[in-house]
Amino acid sequence: MAQLFQLHPEHPQPRLIKQAAEIARSGGLIAMPTDAAYSLAGVTGYAPLLDRIRRIRDVDDRHHFTLMCRDLSEIATYARVDNSQYRLLKAITPGAYTLILQGSKELPRRVLHPKRKTIGLRVPSHPFVLALLAELNEPLLTSTLILPGDEMPLSDVDSIRARLEKQIDLVIDAGACGTEMTTVVNLSDGQQELIRAGKGSLAPFSF
Repeated sequence: MAQLFQLHPEHPQPRLIKQAAEIARSGGLIAMPTDAAYSLAGVTGYAPLLDRIRRIRDVDDRHHFTLMCRDLSEIATYARVDNSQYRLLKAITPGAYTLILQGSKELPRRVLHPKRKTIGLRVPSHPFVLALLAELNEPLLTSTLILPGDEMPLSDVDSIRARLEKQIDLVIDAGACGTEMTTVVNLSDGQQELIRAGKGSLAPFSF
């Protein structure tokens, strides 16, 4: 049965952050709020985690996972970023954007798209997520918590526990979390391709 941690939305308790990090490091799967919608999250080094998320989401190996990073420099470690892309990323991070980029050699091949070798990357602005990333000292591998047959991500803690309590290890309640997902833009081929319009403004882009 999934544990439930209730955290302050602006000043998450350090004790609970440490416990959540321990669960993640041991291969645990977490349902957590972000600055967009709830996400499923875990550490990149635990291979079975990918299969658990794919089963819950009912997606195949072509599904783009998202690497949540603490800052822009961490994105540059895990993705190939040219000068123009770096300037764009600097303008929109942190925020509700997911950028599809070519993964670097720092990432396990299993987390990349099998043909394109791409991955989603973003820097969130949610206090809990940033605190957890700082405690872990590494990125989180994530996927939006939208279940097969649903049109919108889950946003209610009780619903998440009721539907997933035997499939995940921890649910984070850190205040209200909406259902609007991130804006997704593919930058992997040197162009700006809108994949999904979401919470992040389209103003910084040149579509």
